[in-house]
Amino acid sequence: MNKLFFLLFGLILLSAGCADKAVISPDQDTPVLPDEPYAYHEVKLPSGTNMGGNVFFDDLDITGAPVNNTRLDITPWGATLGRVLFYDKNLSLNNTISCASCHHQDKAFSDGQQFSTGFQGRITPRNSMAIINPITQNNLFWDSRSRTISDLSLKPVQNHIEMGMENLDLLVTKLEEIPYYKPLFKKAFNSEYVTKERISSALSQFIGSITTSRSRFDQSSVSGFSNFSELEKLGMNLFNSDKAKCASCHGGGNMAAQDGPNDPYGGGGAFNSSGVITDLRGATNIGLDLVYRDNGLGDGRFRIPSLRNIELTAPYMHDGRFKTLDEVLDHYTSGIKPHKHLDVKFTDGHGNLKMLNLNDLEKKAIIAFLRTLTDKEMTTDPKYSNPFKP
Repeated sequence: MNKLFFLLFGLILLSAGCADKAVISPDQDTPVLPDEPYAYHEVKLPSGTNMGGNVFFDDLDITGAPVNNTRLDITPWGATLGRVLFYDKNLSLNNTISCASCHHQDKAFSDGQQFSTGFQGRITPRNSMAIINPITQNNLFWDSRSRTISDLSLKPVQNHIEMGMENLDLLVTKLEEIPYYKPLFKKAFNSEYVTKERISSALSQFIGSITTSRSRFDQSSVSGFSNFSELEKLGMNLFNSDKAKCASCHGGGNMAAQDGPNDPYGGGGAFNSSGVITDLRGATNIGLDLVYRDNGLGDGRFRIPSLRNIELTAPYMHDGRFKTLDEVLDHYTSGIKPHKHLDVKFTDGHGNLKMLNLNDLEKKAIIAFLRTLTDKEMTTDPKYSNPFKP
């Protein structure tokens, strides 16, 4: 009995100690990095896109406080530090989960699961979003709760399900004790001083540098799509047509919600009952349910994602309910629910539900076109890869 008492008492003390001090992983290797950093600052965006409303810390004083607020300034060493942080499992409370655990490069930085597994085996309530040119977007996460990558960058780290590092001061202390970080902070910020602002800035720089603009669609646009098959051309025409309506939501060069100040799904998207323009935050209700268990931004509205690399990012929707692109198009063809907050483009102008009624050939053609948006260079680019080699 005494032995059992002391064993339990010891476990209690150990768990209490872990609450005050994060333990560094003994198995984490030193990252393997090139002598000269990759040119992360040379951001290549798709034609017809530009940097969105992202505002970031441009300069930090010795305490880590922001001096000037400007658009994201990506530097080669800043993004290199961010790459290491992105793949480092030490950013989770128990050293088991990194940002990359739920964002795999070969899957366009999604993870192929309906829901992801967090740091204690807990399951996330939403599907892991792909990282698709986030620097062009004004609203992030499925519920559009973040407007900038800077605001987004540490939320998964702090999330009690995803990575569990709710105390950022504890994270700072933890990284200070890891030998490979101080030299990287020195190169990135001209100082070894580790702060949560600098952690956020570095992660933001790396995430902001992840861009996709080298798909067959991008390459073919230069030659007028002369190398597209007839099926792919039909799909592209349907994508931009009033019948399929794809481009009306997934618009612009990023084929995502156009959510800038004067865009259809931004500040210029709708008027409230008082006649004042409201910001739709890049989100809409597509009639997935009559009653939503998860209401997203509100009223069953979820952010409209980019369709670039869509071939790689199944399953689809905020809850991963659709396993294939065929199932997605089946929803728009005949499965839309008449929710009272349904996007007006799925009504007849009088509030009545209007399905898209795509036939089998049309669905096949749209999927053929969507596959031209796959960027295999991005999914194999070494500058986005895991620096912790097995």
